[in-house]
Amino acid sequence: MRGLDDIETVGVVGAGTMGSGIAQVAAQAGYDVVMRDIEQEFVDKGFDTIEDSLARFVKKDELTEGEADEVVDAIEGTTSLDALADCDLVVEAASENMEVKQSIFQDLDETVPEDVVLATNTSTLSITTIASATEREDLIVGLHFMNPVPVMKGVELVVGEKTDQAVVDLAHDFAEGLGKETWESDDKPGFVTNRILMPWINEGIRAFDEGVASKDDIDKGMTLGTNVPMGPLTLADHIGLDICLDASETLHDELGDRYKPAYLLKRKVDAGDLGKKTGRGFYEY
Repeated sequence: MRGLDDIETVGVVGAGTMGSGIAQVAAQAGYDVVMRDIEQEFVDKGFDTIEDSLARFVKKDELTEGEADEVVDAIEGTTSLDALADCDLVVEAASENMEVKQSIFQDLDETVPEDVVLATNTSTLSITTIASATEREDLIVGLHFMNPVPVMKGVELVVGEKTDQAVVDLAHDFAEGLGKETWESDDKPGFVTNRILMPWINEGIRAFDEGVASKDDIDKGMTLGTNVPMGPLTLADHIGLDICLDASETLHDELGDRYKPAYLLKRKVDAGDLGKKTGRGFYEY
C-alpha cells in the first residue's frame, strides 16, 4: 500500500459538484490531479465550477489570481479511464447508484496499480458492497466530503468490513492534509451525517407541506433556534433535492418507514426543481 508520502497525483472520478470540489481542494493542497468524467461536456462544466469557486476565494483575498491559476493548471481533465493509471490515490465521486459505483470500482481495480487506495465519496451506500467489486477490498475506504467541498471543513471516514487499519489512518492523514477535520463511521446505512440529516430535512419539508409555517419561518426558526447555518429547506436546495431524495430512499429501504421521503420532496424532483443547481427548488436562485 502506498503511504501519504508516496501520493503525488490524486485521481478524481466524476467532475460534478462533489468531484470538482474534491479536485480543487486536492490541487490547492499541492497535489497534481486527474479529474475524469464520461463526457467532455461534464469535464468542462467541472472546470467552470472550479474557476467560479476560486474566483470567490480571490474576491475575499484568500487567494491571489496567480495562486488560483496554479490550482487550475494542476488539474488535468480527461474522459479516459487510462489517464488514472499513474495516480497514487483515487477518489470516486460519481452518481449515488450502487451499480454505477461497482462498475467504476471494477474498472479502477483493473486500471490502477494494485497498491493504490481507492476511496468513495458515497453519502449513504455500503463501502463493503462497493469494495466487493474489486480484488483489493482491504484498500477501499469511504471519504465522504461535505458540500461545498472547498468551504466545508468536515470529511466523514467510513470503514468497510475489510478496510485495513492502515488505509483508515492514511485517509485521516490525507483529508487533514487538505485542511479538513475528520470523524469516523462504521459501514451502516447513512453513516453519521445522513442518518441524522435526512430525517431532519424531510421533517422540515413535511412541516412546510402541512402548513405548520412558511418556508422562511421554518428555516428562520431552525437557524435561530438551533444555531445551524442553514434551515432544512435552504440546505436541501443547496444539496440538491434529487440527491436528498436518493439518500432518503436508500435509508428508507435499509431502515424502514422512519426514513420515508416526504411527498413534496418527490413532487419537486419529478417537476425538475432540484434546488440551487436548477435555479428553483423551495426557493428561486
